[in-house]
Amino acid sequence: MLSSSWRRLRGWIGAPAAAPVAASGALHGAQAADSLRALLDDPHIPPVVRATLAEDFGRLEAMLAKLERDELHLAVFGRVSVGKSALANALLGEPAFEVGVLHGTTREAGQRPWRDVAGSGVHLIDTPGIDELDGEAREHLAFEVAGLVDLVVFVVDGDMTQREREAVQLLAATRRPLLLALNKADRYTEAERENVLVRLREHVAGLVRAEDVVAVSARPAALRTVHVDADGGEHEQWLAQPPDIDALRGRLVAVLAREGKTLAALNASLFAGRLSDAVSGRIAASRRELGGKVIRQYCLAKSVAVALNPIPVADLLAAGALDAALVMHLGRVYGLPLTRSEAGGLITTICAQLVALMGAIWGIHLAASALKGLSAGMSTVLTAAAQGALAWYATELVGRAAERYLIAGKSWGEHGPKRVVAEIVESLDRDSILREARSEILARLRRGDADRPA
Repeated sequence: MLSSSWRRLRGWIGAPAAAPVAASGALHGAQAADSLRALLDDPHIPPVVRATLAEDFGRLEAMLAKLERDELHLAVFGRVSVGKSALANALLGEPAFEVGVLHGTTREAGQRPWRDVAGSGVHLIDTPGIDELDGEAREHLAFEVAGLVDLVVFVVDGDMTQREREAVQLLAATRRPLLLALNKADRYTEAERENVLVRLREHVAGLVRAEDVVAVSARPAALRTVHVDADGGEHEQWLAQPPDIDALRGRLVAVLAREGKTLAALNASLFAGRLSDAVSGRIAASRRELGGKVIRQYCLAKSVAVALNPIPVADLLAAGALDAALVMHLGRVYGLPLTRSEAGGLITTICAQLVALMGAIWGIHLAASALKGLSAGMSTVLTAAAQGALAWYATELVGRAAERYLIAGKSWGEHGPKRVVAEIVESLDRDSILREARSEILARLRRGDADRPA
């Protein structure tokens, strides 16, 4: 069972990103760091599960280090050639990221420190475009990076395409705060630019706040000027224009200063929650697999014991002892050990429901046992196999019902054992199980006859 330390955060993890603004970001950061350490150090996580999820645990360690260094990460995201790298460079004030006319210039995520905001060091991350023709892996990386950072700037260069709208919805589902930047705004007249901004705000209504949809020009077109010399000659000149990103920079600083520490803690805790769910799923799957093997082993042992035992009452008593051992074994598999008394009570409850549902089957079982007594213990192989098959099936039912009880934390749930046992009976293919059991028992009985001395 997983440690519950990190789950202390779940109450505020479930809230929208903007909800905890008034709470203490530093407190949330400390809580998140403690919870990440608890998950990383949880002794109940099996080594095989850690190995399977090694990459995710590595990311969790990186997130913990980021919290301890008091860093915030900001990703620039969007289609190819909308100017993501140029915008990141404009924010940095230096050409840290490669830009160019080549389709898909950014091949992998890059990171650079930007500035301090409210005591936290903010790092910019440039991501590959999301629509590269042969860049499925880079698109996956872009979404992966955006899912791990604290805030995302989604860059467009005009009205949004269907692909961009879908991408914004996916990013919003990660619960990251989003800002939408209309880049290359210098290509539009003032009226055209306002019309595009209105359409963009309509597209992202409910996902991005209206004030977080801004126009920028990361690399404005050079301004053409004409210089007239003393002789009246005209000389054309092109003057580079500075980036126009004040609106975006202002929004970023405002959001990060107000919510940055809380965003970082929330982001880390959301990721830890997903990882914890993945760990729980892997552990549950491995337990179900092991539980299935244990149940089959006991089914085989019980069916052969019943088939071979010539004494009518003794075979049923032996079967009951094996059922008790099975239930206790399953308790250890699921990390919920049962005492003999608890195992006996659980079997009594399950069998009572089975008798109510399947009285006729138990009647056949008892009749077969009596038949063995009439023949002085020399029942035929076929009769023994039939009785053994019924014992196999009964053990399968007991084992599966006990599993459900243990998976629910030693509980039958709100509908009680009757509903659970009925669902188990309905879910199992009785005829298929009996065929398999008879086949296995006959094979073992015949092998036993062949091994006996003449």
